[in-house]
Amino acid sequence: MGMYIIAEAGVNHNGSLDLALQLVDAAARAGADAVKFQTFQAESLVTRDAPKAEYQRRTTASQESQYDMLRRLQLSVDDHLALVEYCRARGIDFLSSPFDEPSADVLIDRLYLNRIKIASGEIVNGPLLLRIARAGVNVILSTGMSTLAEIEAALAVLSFGFVAGNTPPSWDRFWETYYSQEGRKALQDKVVLLHCTSEYPAPFEDVNLRAMDTLHSAFGLPVGLSDHTEGIAVAVAAVARGATVIEKHITLDKNLPGPDHKASLNPDEFAELVKAIRQVEQALG
Repeated sequence: MGMYIIAEAGVNHNGSLDLALQLVDAAARAGADAVKFQTFQAESLVTRDAPKAEYQRRTTASQESQYDMLRRLQLSVDDHLALVEYCRARGIDFLSSPFDEPSADVLIDRLYLNRIKIASGEIVNGPLLLRIARAGVNVILSTGMSTLAEIEAALAVLSFGFVAGNTPPSWDRFWETYYSQEGRKALQDKVVLLHCTSEYPAPFEDVNLRAMDTLHSAFGLPVGLSDHTEGIAVAVAAVARGATVIEKHITLDKNLPGPDHKASLNPDEFAELVKAIRQVEQALG
């Protein structure tokens, strides 16, 4: 695909369908190619008493548990259907990241998505990767906090899922498929790797943009950036370094309560980002 810009709405709708629809509008007006949400079932993800991450404690009610926060940020299947319809009307792609297998089922079997974004934290979730690959959909895989070995293992699982039909899974079979011509071709055709620094917001000195080159030379797949820095400079630089996908959080208002608003762009800033990326894309020739 050409340069693909994803406005990551994530959980910035704060659990409100109305706010989610407004985020679709903002992303479409800014010129993004896709708007991305997150699909999860709180009870499949965390125990009732799991503590929050440090950045979540800083940006949300501190006495609330991780489970209660996620319950509050969850969208229903009906909400998803409404969002897909609305995205179609606005001419923007609907994307989502599933965090559990039932959520992947919803995205694939109910919403018929042909592209799934896999969040960094799920790169070691073999059953989820296999479920997604067996559906034959395109995959955008974030790699925050992972080692090259973990990324390679994830790609082995995906390659097997893409080409092996319902053959019973095993590590031997994963690696066999990964090194096969057919497995390689499936990955080339279907997978983009995103470099990602899992900090919200991410300090510039922690971004290591050259890791995109490392990913590309290690795996020979198209690469991009899931960017959590403040401002637009890093995302624009990534395009100049060969990124084919840019993902960046969007919010209606950075001062809204919620874990991710501070690391997001407002609609005007997002429009600036899209404009700058399109200019760089032209200038690359």
